[in-house]
Amino acid sequence: MTRTGSRGVSLVAGIVAILASVVVFVVPFAFIFLTASKDASEASRLEFSWPQDWAFAENLAEVLATRDGVVVRAFVNSTVLTVVSVVIMVILAAMVGYLLQRRSSRLNPLVSFLVLAGLIVPPAVVPTIWVLQGLGLFKTMPGLILIEATFGLSFCILLFRAFVATIPRELDEAAIIDGAGPLRLFFSVVLPLLRPVIITVVVVQAVAVFNDFTNPLYFLPGDENATVQLTLYNFQSQMVSQFNLLFMDILLITIPPLVMYIFFNRQIVAGMTSGAVKG
Repeated sequence: MTRTGSRGVSLVAGIVAILASVVVFVVPFAFIFLTASKDASEASRLEFSWPQDWAFAENLAEVLATRDGVVVRAFVNSTVLTVVSVVIMVILAAMVGYLLQRRSSRLNPLVSFLVLAGLIVPPAVVPTIWVLQGLGLFKTMPGLILIEATFGLSFCILLFRAFVATIPRELDEAAIIDGAGPLRLFFSVVLPLLRPVIITVVVVQAVAVFNDFTNPLYFLPGDENATVQLTLYNFQSQMVSQFNLLFMDILLITIPPLVMYIFFNRQIVAGMTSGAVKG
């Protein structure tokens, strides 16, 4: 195939990919926005059409005021849950990934097995609730934070371990010669070099925790402990005929992860592929 023909094929493939992205992502988002901007009677028809009377501000105010501001409380709870869980995942996964890559030990195969098991073995809800009850952490935010951090730790460790392999060992040796201890070596020398994979872990895991529905439902029930996904469940169950409010809640929940992906798209790709390219 000639170079001109290859460019033509690439152009066609790019256009097809763009059109597929529009259909998969833009069209559903536009439907959510338009439905959230309609009144109750018009939204109940679930038609992809322009609103006859724009009620975006009214729907937004009603959603935020529903049940004494449960949506606002849910956003605060989800923000605390997401930030603390992701910080724990980043610090612990970076440490474990660094040790697994740099230090040779008889325990490394066992730790690697446990990390892979964390990805393969499905979580058990009832035994986890029993453990949390024994620790006095059931129906508490710290308990759910530990659950989210634990479930996401295996994936983060694999990413950090692959990226640490791209960092020359000579940097570690130079820092040790200069008198750096283990903690100073890690936090002052190694951790700043992990910035691409840190951004990847932060964005991917933040979106996963923020959008999680099952774990808050099982381990943190109650209106005061509601997260954003549970408010979506409540709107769907209690206001099934008010699709304008339901889709407004969906729109509010969709915006934060969408903004994160838009701003950190390149960093996510770099962090996911750097270990494979350089290692």
